[in-house]
Parts: sequence; structure tokens; C-alpha cells
Amino acid sequence: MDSVKDYNIEGADFGKLVKQMRFAGFQATHLAEGVEIIRLMRKDKATIFLTFTANMVASGLRSLFARLCEKKMVDVIITTGGAIEHDFIRSFRPYLLGDFNMDDVQLHKKGMNRIGNIIVPTERYVFLEKKLQPLFAKMYKHKKSTSPSEIARRLGTMTKDKNSFLYWAAKNSIPIFSPGITDSAIGLQTFFFKQDHPDFAIDVTGDMKALADITLNAKKTGGIILGGGISKHHALGANLMRGGLDYAVYVTTSSPWDGSLSGARTNEAVSWGKIKSGKAARNHVTIDGDATIIFPLLIHELI
Repeated sequence: MDSVKDYNIEGADFGKLVKQMRFAGFQATHLAEGVEIIRLMRKDKATIFLTFTANMVASGLRSLFARLCEKKMVDVIITTGGAIEHDFIRSFRPYLLGDFNMDDVQLHKKGMNRIGNIIVPTERYVFLEKKLQPLFAKMYKHKKSTSPSEIARRLGTMTKDKNSFLYWAAKNSIPIFSPGITDSAIGLQTFFFKQDHPDFAIDVTGDMKALADITLNAKKTGGIILGGGISKHHALGANLMRGGLDYAVYVTTSSPWDGSLSGARTNEAVSWGKIKSGKAARNHVTIDGDATIIFPLLIHELI
């Protein structure tokens, strides 16, 4: 066993601070282990899956997802429809910083929608409608059915914002899979479009073969899984077909005690065959904490 070591932050830069975390204990140790596991993913040229939830894209994490796509440090993104819409809207319109304890009745009256301490004016969704309806019309003329990845790719070509992960994913041919895309404003706009075009459809199964091909043809796979929900589950389910992820780093604020997937630790995934059990070196870790704090530390040295 290694000894616990005290921090020495005098003159320490970001990178040196993260290295000291390895011997600090508690979640600091897990974070440092996560950095090393991501290094192993890259050293082994693993196909890397990045998953995250919509709320994270409303935050300042958005540009970090973009940087990973820009530098081609991830190979697949699996996320929600909300994440796609937030990224696209923020390419043109800012979100606002508020407070967790604001008067929500007054916010509603003013057309302001709260995500924690982030405010999204209703006008942003009016803007989204003005962009999506012509896009759907254009896609409909070409083909009556489309896939979530094609919608994400098209939206990525409609922005030049360098802080957009949609932009860089489209530019670098990184697929974005969103199996629950209809649970979002994109889904609502699809409903509106279908009133006049009832045969238009988003085929959420349309990306399954592409995802399976990537997963099954990979020599090794790694997962950087932020939060839970459908994004996390879809990545793990895809890798179940190949005997599990070779590497995995989870970041979560959820508890495992209610049996939810969002709170499930990496060792639980081993029981399902969704993550391979490690041999010589540790290949998976769960870091408990807010991704807006943890993720910048986790990838600082890698970007």
C-alpha cells in the first residue's frame, strides 16, 4: 500500500495538483486513477465512447466536449436530444447564469426556464423552431425517414461555433448517437412537423447497425461516462455485445443504493459483462462528484 501524502500547493500548477491527488485519498485518489485509465485508453488506441447528459451542455462543460472532438480524442458520442438542442442553441444564443434559489413563479411569468442555476429564456426555443422546421422540410424532400445521428450531423453543419461539439463532430466525422432524441424540444418540433407531414419519422433504430459495427470492429473500447440515464445505458449496452468495455471512467452524483443505473458503480457493470474485469492494472473507476468540477480536472492534462 502507498502512504497518504499531504498536498503541497505552493507553486503547483493544475497538472501537478492532479498528480498529488493520487495519494490524497477519497475521491481525489479516484480522480487521479481516472486520469491514468484515460491515458491507458489512448495508449492502447481504444475506441473511446463519450457520454453525457443534457444539463451538462447547458453548462460550461460544452466547450470541453468540443475540444475532445476537435482533437479527435473521442470516437463516438452518445447523448440525449436535450444535449443536442442546447449545443445548437448556444451556438447562436447565450444562456444566462442565475441562482438555485430564484423565484420560479416570477421566472415562469417572464419566460425564463431554470436548469439549476442556469437560465434558458423561452425565446431560445422559438429560435430553435425557426431553424428546425426548415431543416426538417429539407430532409423530408430527400427522404421521409431520418436517424438521430443524421439530425445531429446536419445541425453541426449549420453552425461555425468553435465551442460546439456538434460542429467539430460533423467536421471530424465523429458520430453522435441519441437513442432518446424524441424526449426533447427536437421531438416536440418533430411532432409539429408531422401534423402536415404524417409520414415523416425519426427512426431511433436507424443508428443501431452503425453503433454495433463500431463496437464490434474495435480492438478495444473505453468509456468516459458522465452522469447516467439513457446515454450511459446505451453505451454499456452496445459494449455488452463484445464482452464489455476494456476501460471505463464514471463521473456521477447519484447514489447506488436505490439500484438505479445512474448511481450504479463500474463494478456493478462488471457483473453484467458491460465492463471487463481488470487483470494486471485497474481498468475502471467511479468518481463521485459534480462533472462541472471533476471533468475539467480529469481531462486537463490530456487536451
